[in-house]
Amino acid sequence: MLVAQIQQANLKLMTLKCSNITDIGVNLTNARFHKDLHATLLRSLDAGVYRHIITGTCVQTSQQALALALDPSLPCERFATAGFHPHNASDNNPESWQHLVQLWQHPKVLAIGETGLDFNRNFSTPTQQLDSFEQHLQVAKDIQLPLFLHERDAAGEFLELLTQYRSGFGKAVLHCFTGTETFLKQLLNLDIHIGITGWICDERRGEHLRKAVRMIPHQRLMLETDAPYLLPRDMRPKPKSSRNEPAYLTHILERVAHLRGQTTDELAQQTEVTVKDFFSLD
Repeated sequence: MLVAQIQQANLKLMTLKCSNITDIGVNLTNARFHKDLHATLLRSLDAGVYRHIITGTCVQTSQQALALALDPSLPCERFATAGFHPHNASDNNPESWQHLVQLWQHPKVLAIGETGLDFNRNFSTPTQQLDSFEQHLQVAKDIQLPLFLHERDAAGEFLELLTQYRSGFGKAVLHCFTGTETFLKQLLNLDIHIGITGWICDERRGEHLRKAVRMIPHQRLMLETDAPYLLPRDMRPKPKSSRNEPAYLTHILERVAHLRGQTTDELAQQTEVTVKDFFSLD
């Protein structure tokens, strides 16, 4: 009962005049949503987050993401991505790759990825990650879908591959951007879009990001929760659960708008135009 009251209090605090925003990166296939996914999406809709792009990180989660996108019993608009997260690069083989090729043909699958490099924990070796990332970049030349990218502790190698293949693919977004101003400028010079999460709400780790977010042109900026991860640290009252959820995207919107000197309505409208253009949505 207390958890529900806290959730409702947060939603009231985050009510916006413009109830029309998209969470471009949410992990609804995660087990932490299995028991109350329908209720989670209803809270999201009540908060003004009406569209979700569900992240695929391997064959299984990509298939699950598409299944959720197609489920008629669930509220909100739902779409999916399909790819191998760098953590799962070791699972990338000819047989599994063909499953992704099939998924990319579905109209509900909007992007190739999540793909990229993550040298922070190396669940897959750097070599496996580089090979898998390059394979995604190569296929993006032939399949007219944008790329949904990930980078952590691998900026040099990441930029090297992006630069090498940049002329061959169209749109790309680096989701959950947490890098430096220098890295941001390099990405913008490559015409890469930027996804901002609740990381920006963390005064311990996000201070540099609060300055960098002002540099992002509005036509390159999109918002996401990366739920159930990255619960915004500065939410008040603080949710009882540590689980992030898509309804909290409005809190991220408010924080980013404040840092950029914009109203929430203005930023919401700008990001929606960018989302629809980037993912070719009506």
